[in-house]
Amino acid sequence: MAATRTFSIIKPDATRRNLTGAVTKMLEDAGLRVVASKRIQMTREQAEGFYAVHRERPFFGELVSFMISGPVVVQVLEGENAMQRNRDVMGATNPANAEPGTIRKELAESIEANSVHGSDSDENAATEIAYFFKPEEIVG
Repeated sequence: MAATRTFSIIKPDATRRNLTGAVTKMLEDAGLRVVASKRIQMTREQAEGFYAVHRERPFFGELVSFMISGPVVVQVLEGENAMQRNRDVMGATNPANAEPGTIRKELAESIEANSVHGSDSDENAATEIAYFFKPEEIVG
């Protein structure tokens, strides 16, 4: 199987606790390679645009506020079946339901502050990558 790319965010709860390296190591240990990475302070407009699919959901405002509460690290990951591999290493959205050894089980604080975001399909990965990265910023 050929290498594919997916998108990941290390969320404010993890950057605040200086876990960027720990999260990245878990991703790399799972066979993913970081081919683009930048630490940013997401603006309200960026967060609202990125999470627009959730605009009508009751948690939208809290989600946006959380994502702009501190720096995040946006990353492009590459590897065999990258999207699924990333989702497997992230673990279930609710850390209480996540498997031992996953990022969320080991590092997340709560279902809201669950340390990472990952694309849920190859199509969404392409859209999410393009939202934060220019093609020339991705160097494999």
